[in-house]
Amino acid sequence: MGDLVPNFSPMMLLHGEQYLEIRNPIPTEATTTSFPSLVEVVDKGNAGLIVTGSTTKDKKTGKDLFYNESTVFIRGSGGFGGPSKGTDRGAATRVYKTPQRQPDSVVEEKTTEEQAAIYRLSGDRNPLHIDPEFSKVGGFKEPILHGLCSFGIAGKAVVRTYGQFKNIKVRFAGVVIPGQTLVTEMWKEGNVVIFQTKVKETGKLCIAGAGAELAGAGKSKL
Repeated sequence: MGDLVPNFSPMMLLHGEQYLEIRNPIPTEATTTSFPSLVEVVDKGNAGLIVTGSTTKDKKTGKDLFYNESTVFIRGSGGFGGPSKGTDRGAATRVYKTPQRQPDSVVEEKTTEEQAAIYRLSGDRNPLHIDPEFSKVGGFKEPILHGLCSFGIAGKAVVRTYGQFKNIKVRFAGVVIPGQTLVTEMWKEGNVVIFQTKVKETGKLCIAGAGAELAGAGKSKL
């Protein structure tokens, strides 16, 4: 990333948005191959945005299984003269607005104090989520939970309540400290579930502008 934006520091990096699109049924056992790509780099003045994509295929069949798109926000890495706005990529860049009514469903899930350490086993070894000294330099009093972990918990709430989705998009709006409780509020609008997730202990949003397009009209809980 240091080749794409100036003044790059991993301590200044925050996960901004995530998009996941399920393209074919995911087998319970398979060898997969992922093909990463650079989608775009955006100059926000005081920060840089880097958007990357990754298509994951079943190695045996060659079929696309799913596609991920990730946006990272790097504080202090702007001002390089790039475009100030990103491109419109449909569902991958959509920002959902919550309806002006009470949620149709609410799901709570408490994280554990070891949640970030366990989630590191997925391969995300950013010290921000495990090293207190590194976290302090990044502006946090203690290690914070991975945004993708909160994303997974919110996504699970959608699936358990409304069934499988074909795509899901979130914007990370705040931090979660391991051990805090996540409250996912959901509104069903036709074949779309609009949702947001709050930290129960603080009342602050950690996921906003989020939504999932359901895979079918039927309701299939986990």
